[in-house]
Amino acid sequence: MALDIMLTIAVTSVIQSIFGVGVLLFGTPLLLLFGYDFIQALTILLPISLSINAFQIAQHHAQIDTDFYKKILIFTIPFVVLFLFLVTSSSINIGFVIGLFLLFVALKSYSPEVERAVESMVKYEKAYFVVMGIVHGLTNLGGSLLTAIVHSKNYEKDVTRVTVAIAYATFALFQILTLAFAVKTMDIPYAVNGIYLTVGVLIFVLTDSMLYVNIDNERYSNIFAIFLLASGVLLILKSLGLL
Repeated sequence: MALDIMLTIAVTSVIQSIFGVGVLLFGTPLLLLFGYDFIQALTILLPISLSINAFQIAQHHAQIDTDFYKKILIFTIPFVVLFLFLVTSSSINIGFVIGLFLLFVALKSYSPEVERAVESMVKYEKAYFVVMGIVHGLTNLGGSLLTAIVHSKNYEKDVTRVTVAIAYATFALFQILTLAFAVKTMDIPYAVNGIYLTVGVLIFVLTDSMLYVNIDNERYSNIFAIFLLASGVLLILKSLGLL
């Protein structure tokens, strides 16, 4: 077991336990920064992300926005699979553009003008979902676009988290299936990966029972906006080589 991986899992699992995304969104660039390659990062992080999402779905499955999820299946997943298959040995840095977009969306809660602009942008949902699939297949950063569009819909907190969770879990499931066909060998032993997975799940249980349940809807919406803002800043800094 590696300390840098364990710390990455601990921090990102807390984030995903609250927002439905985080393990892949932040864990991937962190592990790349620590010297692991893209496939190693996916091998470590995908099972953890999928497991945390599975618990979140089990808790609030009745509150999933099924219309939104159907669009994910139709317009996003095929492009996740296609572009992950094409990029199993490299990745493309578009974090700067995504970071700027997240900063913009984060301001929606504080500016009527920005809110109207965001609403106009997400009207083109089919194109948005396709782009999200391409971005996630290429870079593992589709969770940022996913959270942005869900935030624009002003759901209450359980609907927000479970809708994000089921979409993100589906991303992870199809990524795992794609890697099973595209990658012949995995560098991370199954036993070690099992330990990482157990740590991630335990952190979810603690975070969910001690933190998430004590956040009301209004505070959750404000915290979610801060989460988008922080995500945008971090992605911009990473793309500029400052992290």
